[in-house]
Amino acid sequence: MFDSIDDWLIIAVVAGILFYGSSKIPQLAHSLGRSMGEFKKGRHEVEREIKAEQASVSSAPGPAGPSH
Repeated sequence: MFDSIDDWLIIAVVAGILFYGSSKIPQLAHSLGRSMGEFKKGRHEVEREIKAEQASVSSAPGPAGPSH
């Protein structure tokens, strides 16, 4: 009966309405949207830092080996 994600989404929405009431749903959706935006912003920042670190490591000269 609950094989697809759509079934679970419907159950979650109904449970949310029963738990919080229909007046709180827009507030919950707004805060969920803001949280997702902050998460994406943080993820992009970390990816940018990793790329910058990789670029600085690849452009740095290699370690000097023993000279014989």
